[in-house]
Amino acid sequence: MIRRIAFVLVTALLLASCGAKKRTTNRERKTSVAKTKETRGQNTKISDSNSEASGLYVLPEDSGKFVKFPIANTQEYIETFAEIAQFEMRAYGIPASITLAQGILESGSGKGALTLKTNNHFGIKCHTGWEGEFDFHDDDERGECFRKYNHPMYSFRDHSIFLSSRSRYKFLFNYRRDDYKKWAYGLRQAGYATDRKYPQKLIALIERYDLDQYDDEVVDAGLDTVRKPKKYNVFTHTVERGDTLYAISRKYEISVDELMRINRLRSTNLSIGQVLNIRKEKSK
Repeated sequence: MIRRIAFVLVTALLLASCGAKKRTTNRERKTSVAKTKETRGQNTKISDSNSEASGLYVLPEDSGKFVKFPIANTQEYIETFAEIAQFEMRAYGIPASITLAQGILESGSGKGALTLKTNNHFGIKCHTGWEGEFDFHDDDERGECFRKYNHPMYSFRDHSIFLSSRSRYKFLFNYRRDDYKKWAYGLRQAGYATDRKYPQKLIALIERYDLDQYDDEVVDAGLDTVRKPKKYNVFTHTVERGDTLYAISRKYEISVDELMRINRLRSTNLSIGQVLNIRKEKSK
């Protein structure tokens, strides 16, 4: 009888102990979730590590205005992101007006489904070599892979890196930094968008909302990277037996992409006697 009573008491103590642990675990779990929600609502400082590694232009601290989503309208989108667009203009030379217009168009003024779930304001797909977070979204095809960012600032920075690091956009940086019309048509020419009216849409947004004022502010403040278009020597090369685009590009010290763009080539195939335009920057 005594053994039975002792067994019952030990069992009861064990059950009580387990219940306490479960309750503690539940409390801890709720606290953890609450802290996570609280952290997401706080103003966060952007880490310098990524920005330093990708251009030596450290992102500014978040003033807190980037967390107010969804954005009500296009005007509020502009007020929210004009400052970061100007920062990127100073760092990489892309007109703030172009960055803002592309953001408005690609993200639906910050209200698009893709932007809301990924902070991707420019519809940049994963592409080969992307090692960051990603998500899937229906675009030209179902379930395409898009880059995902933990903060909108990273999307604006990645947009700058995307344009400045690819050879097909290199010629854009020969334009004046405040010549938004040339940039708009140049983006279409370089294949940024398949929409034939993409340049007109960007220009219409820039002129409707006076976005070029943000370019002027940066230029007036003395942006030293704003420059006149480069001057070039233009001549021709006649294709001979054994010539390849790669060999010609090495000979004249220009990229294959640049050769194809200048001559509007759709493939790397050449014909003997074919005349190629060559363009080289004049020495200073």
